[in-house]
Amino acid sequence: MRAAIGDRILVHGRTVGSGEQHGEIVEVRGEQGRPPYLVRFADGHEGLVFPGSDCEVTSPAR
Repeated sequence: MRAAIGDRILVHGRTVGSGEQHGEIVEVRGEQGRPPYLVRFADGHEGLVFPGSDCEVTSPAR
């Protein structure tokens, strides 16, 4: 997976009843767009994300 600053990330809920989380990638810490990513989520918190199969990254330019 590769991403750039400004891309959107969607993290699907892993358990029944847990919702999806939406956020914006504010920093790419890996080389050549690879994880980890610093993400600012819709509720305002920021966290370091190592995306797995439960994540989707979209670019506003696409």
